[in-house]
Amino acid sequence: MKQPSLWRVLEPKWRTAFQRLREERSRGGSGKLLLLTIAGLLFWFGVYRLLYKILSYFRGVEDLGPLLAGKLLGVALLSSVVILVLSNVVTALSSFFLAKDLDLLVSAPVDWLRIYLAKLGETLLHSSWMVALMAVPIFAAYGVVYRGGVLFIPYAVLTVFPLLVLPAVVGSALTLILVNIFPARRTRDLLSIVALGAAGGLILLFRLVRPERLASPEGFRNLLDYIAVLRTPTSSFLPSEWVTQAVMSFLRGQPDLLPVALLWTTAASFVTLGALLHRSLYAPGFTKAQEGAERFVRGELWRRTVGTVLRFLPVAKREFVIKDVKLFFRDTTQWSQLILLAVLVLVYLFNIKTLPLHRGEAVGFFYVTLVSFLNLGLAGFVLAAIAARFIFPAVSLEGRHMWLLRSSPLDLRALLWSKYWVGTIPLLVLALVLTGLTNVLLQVRPFMMVMELVTICALTFAIAALALAFGALYPQFETENAAQIPTSFGGLVFMMATIGLLGLVIFVLWQAVYQYVRSVYLGQPVVVDAGMIGWFTGAAVLCATATVVPLWIGLRRIERFEF
Repeated sequence: MKQPSLWRVLEPKWRTAFQRLREERSRGGSGKLLLLTIAGLLFWFGVYRLLYKILSYFRGVEDLGPLLAGKLLGVALLSSVVILVLSNVVTALSSFFLAKDLDLLVSAPVDWLRIYLAKLGETLLHSSWMVALMAVPIFAAYGVVYRGGVLFIPYAVLTVFPLLVLPAVVGSALTLILVNIFPARRTRDLLSIVALGAAGGLILLFRLVRPERLASPEGFRNLLDYIAVLRTPTSSFLPSEWVTQAVMSFLRGQPDLLPVALLWTTAASFVTLGALLHRSLYAPGFTKAQEGAERFVRGELWRRTVGTVLRFLPVAKREFVIKDVKLFFRDTTQWSQLILLAVLVLVYLFNIKTLPLHRGEAVGFFYVTLVSFLNLGLAGFVLAAIAARFIFPAVSLEGRHMWLLRSSPLDLRALLWSKYWVGTIPLLVLALVLTGLTNVLLQVRPFMMVMELVTICALTFAIAALALAFGALYPQFETENAAQIPTSFGGLVFMMATIGLLGLVIFVLWQAVYQYVRSVYLGQPVVVDAGMIGWFTGAAVLCATATVVPLWIGLRRIERFEF
């Protein structure tokens, strides 16, 4: 029997994608696409302008400039590789073993190699599109500043593409091996190992690169030691270093094709090895993936613990909370990321601690206060990213069960209430820990400590409300993977709205903080006058409005769901 071509195997996917685009356009989705395009172009322009200024400054430094530019590109690419490996492992689990089209595809007379290449391409596309889009303004800035010319565009594509293929192959192979090692659908153990591996990778990344050394040249014995660190690659065996060498040699007018050859030959070798591994292990791994999953969340356990603590609540609200907590811990793609989140928080605190503010330098009170205040905005952005991952998908994860909840006599306000507080309370604890510890490390004064703790609490309530409301406005009931929900159009709109809220609150509070800093600088007593109270009241009104209004809109949207 003649085998179908690879294009024929991929045809249902791209036809489905085009059909969804046509349906969105018929429902008025052109406005969404336009908004998404404008937001993407503005983001590209912002990244491009920032890098253009940095690289223009580097270009003005005769000897150190190209070395600093190369090191900056290497750090960015190495970070992207670590993110891509983690993303591909999680995505490959869905593409190769849990996708809805696998039952038909595996039982069809399709060659194993075509299945592997089709699913590898699907994994590559879902995992790497954001990194690929992020690379556009980065390489555009390098090409413009160093005058790469028109030929730099195809050269950059030729160099970056194998860098995207390698993590996809490695992530797919790692997922294939782990699925065969662990019995049945033990994705809980699988993703726990993935999260721990990602944590180790991030720590290893920061220890290998040690970027804080480059920001403090005075820590080296002499200029030669500093230049030697800049010239030394992070690791000669990393593909990210090959891309850096290829790009920077081209921009210097001395193209070196050896790194490009290494990238393509390594990618081809890895694809070949991945295909051989797929032929040997995919059939037994797919069979194990169809078995029933082991449930480690027992109803009686959570009823004795969470149910006892929440005994003061009405029955409906208490049962909704218990249901949401149980579903969260049953979904391993959700709770296993808590390990990675803890590591990211540690890295965040480590970066704050390594700031040269308390190492004997004559850094004044103004700079410490400024860093502490700007850290409030950065902490808010971190909370928004976490809310996008855990709170925004809450409504979508109900799936088709939402119709049962709507048709039941249960109060939908209790449903919304439970989802809000189940997400808000852990987020609030994280916000207080993150802000409090960073302020302790920065040794801020009591006024800033109290103001920032109160502000981060108000922002947390608002961010959680916005995440839940936008999740209700833009639900994704048909999704196959919870990890794909935050990257949807609704997730982008939520992040844009949250960034706007953070900008407004920071702008309003800065007026009060400036008055405080000015009083301390002039040696005057800090007086909380009517003007300062007005600015604080304005920030409180913004946060309260961003909490109450979105929750009301989300409730109205849930009541109008149609299936």
